[in-house]
Amino acid sequence: MSVAPMMDWTDRHCRYFHRLLSRHALLYTEMVNAGAVLHGGTERHLRFDAQEQPVALQLGGCEPGDLARAARLGEAWGYREINLNCGCPSERVQRGAFGASLMKEPALVADCVKAMRDAVQLPVTVKHRVGLGRDESYGFVRDFVGQVAGAGCEVFIVHARNAWLEGLSPKQNREIPPLRYGVVHQLKADFPDLTFAINGGLSSDEALAEQLAQLDGAMIGREAYHNPWWLARWDTLYFGAPPQEVTREEIEETMVDYMAREHARYGTPWPSIARHMLGLRHGLRGARLWRQVWSDHHLKDWPAQTVMERARAAQETAQTKAADEPEPLA
Repeated sequence: MSVAPMMDWTDRHCRYFHRLLSRHALLYTEMVNAGAVLHGGTERHLRFDAQEQPVALQLGGCEPGDLARAARLGEAWGYREINLNCGCPSERVQRGAFGASLMKEPALVADCVKAMRDAVQLPVTVKHRVGLGRDESYGFVRDFVGQVAGAGCEVFIVHARNAWLEGLSPKQNREIPPLRYGVVHQLKADFPDLTFAINGGLSSDEALAEQLAQLDGAMIGREAYHNPWWLARWDTLYFGAPPQEVTREEIEETMVDYMAREHARYGTPWPSIARHMLGLRHGLRGARLWRQVWSDHHLKDWPAQTVMERARAAQETAQTKAADEPEPLA
């Protein structure tokens, strides 16, 4: 079980929050351009809190040498896995000739994987789509996996939608191309010795159970971000660990302490951190009011502790009002 790399979302603050909810789920960085790691401030791109572990570094790029050097830096910083992005469909990534467009060049991907494997002792994995454009032929993705596996990649994380590189935004690419879980199942059948984790459209324990009966793992994206309390069950359901004896209130208090530390050390404003936990009370009465307080830019100069107290008061008021309302007539 893992939380997907999501641009502008799964930064180190988000990962710290998610780690409070699951001790065992693998967390991924946002995609980091290998060139940025090498030339744009290594610490800024690779810094993370030790409490986030286990964390995987996802790299974007298409130059084997640059990727190898970036992977070596990732290993030195303590990441547990290096992942190559072959699934992002954004125009910016396409202009750099990497992301999903790399699936057109499996030989180049194989060279990139080999270069990284030669450079580090860590697992080198690949995240990719089941196809490109409107071509849904199975042979395309089968041959891609086969060639990349030949370079030593043993773990594939498969987003079960095609990437349409023209005409759709990244958001639309997560919603419009149809989900094709059967393609991922067939890959596992054809390459039984490889590890396959599935990604795309999974938002419930029931959906996960159906996929995990046939595959080796699952990567959850937006649902983990918008409904993070789901992660609190993962250790018990998927890792056989005892349930976490933790409450939403304790998680929120720990995050407020973290906000104070980050501000003292780096000058990080608390709203940059709080935005990642706005789904913590998803599904509870009064959650909307709680979110509104934490999101109120007029409070950005208030201490986070005071904002938390105000947010809780808003939610409690909503809960009390609901409790006082008369039962509806049958």
